[in-house]
Amino acid sequence: MAPACPIAFRQIDGTITRINSLIITLMLAAYLLSSEIFFIYILGVDLIIRLFINKKLSPINQISSLIKLLIRAQTHNTDAGAKRLAAYFALGFSWAVIALHTFGLFNIANIVALIFVSCSVTELIFNYCIGCKIYFIYKKITA
Repeated sequence: MAPACPIAFRQIDGTITRINSLIITLMLAAYLLSSEIFFIYILGVDLIIRLFINKKLSPINQISSLIKLLIRAQTHNTDAGAKRLAAYFALGFSWAVIALHTFGLFNIANIVALIFVSCSVTELIFNYCIGCKIYFIYKKITA
């Protein structure tokens, strides 16, 4: 079984996805530096809007589109399947950080946030989807 990402056969703008990763990384850094859970709530709500309502209403996606326009970045299309899977993982990480923080498990919440920021940074800098690797392992286990 060759490593593969989930395929949706629908293209999205990978440049906006990487700018989204930058904003997510900055929000996670703000949380890690300040311990203000507000940043994770904003991130969680944005991901809920993006995944379950309409991606175009997502504040982070709107900001990313504006940044792309302002810096005149080129469009690099990519399949939407892997990015959607990554957004579900991000939502799970957000919920985990919120729950751990709420129960006073601040050190564990910070560890989860560090793992989350690591995934976001690999997408941002290397255009490498850790979620795809997790998906591949999952498919291998369940096959």
